[in-house]
Amino acid sequence: MELFQRSWAALRAAVAGLADEDFARPSGCTGWLVRDLVCHLVIDAQDVLITLVTPAAREPTHDAVSYWHVTDTPPAGDDPLDALTVRLAAAYVEPELLKFHLDDVGAAAGRAADLADPGLRVRTQDMVLTAGDYLSAYVLEWTLHHLDLIAHLPGAARPPAEGLARTRAVLEEIAGAPFPASWSDEDALRIGTGRRAPTRAERAELGDPPAGRLPLVLG
Repeated sequence: MELFQRSWAALRAAVAGLADEDFARPSGCTGWLVRDLVCHLVIDAQDVLITLVTPAAREPTHDAVSYWHVTDTPPAGDDPLDALTVRLAAAYVEPELLKFHLDDVGAAAGRAADLADPGLRVRTQDMVLTAGDYLSAYVLEWTLHHLDLIAHLPGAARPPAEGLARTRAVLEEIAGAPFPASWSDEDALRIGTGRRAPTRAERAELGDPPAGRLPLVLG
């Protein structure tokens, strides 16, 4: 849960540090500008708030790793919910308004996470998890989206090293095989989730056929 806070605080700080013109740049999410991604983060923060006040009576059905499922359909940017996010982002008009909303709702999500009992069982998307596992799962969300945010902003602050390492470990567990040890955590996450294609040398390190199931399209 501590890592949730560090990852989330770093991501929100990165957004706060963006210049207005950065919001019109492409993000690392297919079909989304940076402003669209930031709008998605507002929705993510709302989901955290909703989930932490949605208790469940049943035993947990998922943990921080099994919360994520692998799909066979890479995002194309034309999903109806993705399209709605784009329209919502455009409605803010001024980047400052979007920054303010993320800071407001994001801070509330952070406070709710601080107050949550790690053992509390919560329900989301027909799954039951402990609050601790749910917040731990979100370290992956924050870390990957932090990389998406700065994909075309080389001078922007990077995700915390601990979050990168934790997310890599989760992806390796989902893949059923480790990524090559020579890869940095950032390269492992970008290649492992299909955010960039491996070079010829990197592909050779993966083996033929590739170790694990790559890329991992997470939903």
